[in-house]
This record gives sequence, structure tokens and C-alpha cells, in this order.
Amino acid sequence: MKSDIHPEYHKVTAVCGCGNTVELGSVNEEMVVEICSACHPFFTGKQKLIDTAGRIEKFKKRYAKHYETKK
Repeated sequence: MKSDIHPEYHKVTAVCGCGNTVELGSVNEEMVVEICSACHPFFTGKQKLIDTAGRIEKFKKRYAKHYETKK
């Protein structure tokens, strides 16, 4: 095996967007994640519905004429 070709392995603390921290090993020196097991809907059993910028309303407005002609 060749020497000095492998990256350094560090103990890092991964920080989630919800504020949860997890200590793990990685070649990165710091890690920030958007979602973790403490806030993910699959693990918590709670469903979060986020309608950013009224996407549902935009869709309904855009295709309103299409659905009217079908009726």
C-alpha cells in the first residue's frame, strides 16, 4: 500500500438546521446538514407541509383554463 495518499480522518460534529448535533468521523473538517433523524418526517412521524411562495396556487392559476375546458 502506498503511504501518504490517504486523506486525514477527523472527529467532527455535524450540525443540523434544527440545531441537533451529532459527533462522527469524516475526512471533512466541519459538516452542516439540512435535515437529520431528529427532524426528518420519516423518523418523527410528523409531516411538514411547506408551501413556499404559494406553489400550489401558482399551479392552479396556470392550469385553470385547461381544467375549465375539460368540464
